[in-house]
Amino acid sequence: MAQTFVRQHAKGDDNVPQLSEMTWKKHSSLLLVGTAAGGLLVGLVLSWWGVNHAGLVWTAATLAVLTSLVVQIFGALRKGDVGLDIVAALSMSAAIAFGEPLAGNVVGLMYAGGQLLEAFAEGRARREMTALMGRVSHSAMLYTASGLEEIAITEIRPGDKLLIRQGEVLPVDGTVAGQAATLDMSALTGEPLPQRVEQGAEALSGSTCVGAPFDLVASRLASESTYARIVHLVETAQATKAPMVRLADRFAVAFLLLTIAIAGGAWYLSHDPVRALAVLVVATPCPLILAVPVAIISGMSRAAKTGVLVKNGGMLETLARVQTAILDKTGTLTHGQADVIDIRTAAPFSADEVLAAAASLDQASGHVVAAALVRAAAAKGLRLSTPQGVKETPGAGIEGRVDAKTVIVGGSNFVQLKSGCDDPRFLTTPAEETALTVAVAIDGRLAGLIVLRDQIRADARSMLDALRKAGIPKIVLASGDRAEIARLVGTELGMDAVLAELTPEAKVDAVKAEARNGVVMMVGDGVNDAPALAAADIGVAMGARGTASSSEAAGVVLLVDELGPLAKAVAIARRSRLIALQSVSAGLTLSIGAMIAAALGYLQPVEGALLQELIDVAVILNALRALR
Repeated sequence: MAQTFVRQHAKGDDNVPQLSEMTWKKHSSLLLVGTAAGGLLVGLVLSWWGVNHAGLVWTAATLAVLTSLVVQIFGALRKGDVGLDIVAALSMSAAIAFGEPLAGNVVGLMYAGGQLLEAFAEGRARREMTALMGRVSHSAMLYTASGLEEIAITEIRPGDKLLIRQGEVLPVDGTVAGQAATLDMSALTGEPLPQRVEQGAEALSGSTCVGAPFDLVASRLASESTYARIVHLVETAQATKAPMVRLADRFAVAFLLLTIAIAGGAWYLSHDPVRALAVLVVATPCPLILAVPVAIISGMSRAAKTGVLVKNGGMLETLARVQTAILDKTGTLTHGQADVIDIRTAAPFSADEVLAAAASLDQASGHVVAAALVRAAAAKGLRLSTPQGVKETPGAGIEGRVDAKTVIVGGSNFVQLKSGCDDPRFLTTPAEETALTVAVAIDGRLAGLIVLRDQIRADARSMLDALRKAGIPKIVLASGDRAEIARLVGTELGMDAVLAELTPEAKVDAVKAEARNGVVMMVGDGVNDAPALAAADIGVAMGARGTASSSEAAGVVLLVDELGPLAKAVAIARRSRLIALQSVSAGLTLSIGAMIAAALGYLQPVEGALLQELIDVAVILNALRALR
């Protein structure tokens, strides 16, 4: 058999430039802080010794910071961003022009410190996530005239016949050839239970083969298949979403105009340029440059301790303003796996006897339902026997001998046909129309019916109550699952609205519809959730067991497989944002008061710089309250 081995490229290469940029920003900020602090210290020592060159040292240190600042300002202006950094540049330039190098050096040190803290904030907030294409196949087994050949998925053409082995992800959309396929399509549809896809039926890329190997006839190119379309939706949503600006910069234009007006007025009325310089020095907005990142970083640190990773400060701020929460069902509000919820028996068999026999036989199966039965038996402490003579019909059922008894487990039709027993469906109730049932026959007699369902998480209701308490007025359930199942879960959890049988595109539409009412948070864990996570104002991924694409598209990742931390993170975000706003308000009020004092001649430039440092310390200490 000829094989062509396909080398898979390492993931994450696209992040290297981003990491290099972050590292450069941090190192350059450290260099500027060192330059400003060193210049200030050397100048003070020279001044104390009576050397006349202290001013030159302070000027050189100021110019080093100012040059870097001017480059950043021009870069920001080319992108259309007007920040408060302009005030710092004006104050340093004026200090040099008006012969106040010490004041300029102090301002330069304040600004460089702010840049370093901001670089630290960005590095603290960002963590390498798994690649978006974490689930996608890179190669496939193609039938050729000489046998099976492994090829890259980019080489697959419509009409090609592929072998899909157990555990493999379908690389392209296609039709099932030969025997039926058993697929886990939860990443695409939200349906947690495996689906049987008959011969000739369509199978979608991104599904996982959980049964016996089967043949797939490709119907589309990999680039045009379902999974590729979902990835494209994610990329489009991310590209069209405007980047989050710093909270402080929202005040930039107004504060800049106010500063220039006060400084210009002081100079015009007093004919003293030093007063204008003093105004610019105390106006340097370090309470905004420093205090806001401190509060945001503190909030992100607190959230991380609860098991919630917030990727950056902008995401934390957005999380604090959520008005509508949209939650996926499977794997988010439910566990995403089938569990035994009931066992209906036929005389003379007991529930433990039925479960022990079925679980013993299913030890020989790799099916997800078999694993659920074995797990349920273990939870009840039942003794399992070693099965013998096992024969499994993929997607239908399994038969064999357990403790010298013939046991058949599977769908009702399969069990009735193989055993000749009564129709197992007479044991069902209308309530089980939304559940999966497994029939069990022992020695040719119907023994019972095991009912399984994807259970709601124990902490789901308390989490929803906590979200409402945190200030989120509307909570919506959005699922790709069947309508009757989604409505059942939505009713039990008290959802404000239930949306069912949604495609990935429909989930994006639901997010856009809710966006008219305010900031939208989307919570999900599967590939089918990734486009909606990217389209929402804030996406939250169940990272502990969710897919790579959902974690990549989201701005917030739950690092533990629990819902409770999400509500805590929302509360932490709201408190951190409130503290940041308090710091901004207090800092601006104190700065404006100092600007007025400087304009009236009560503050000299160096005195103003020192006063501004005291204001900085006060608002930063207030911002650190977000750590508690």
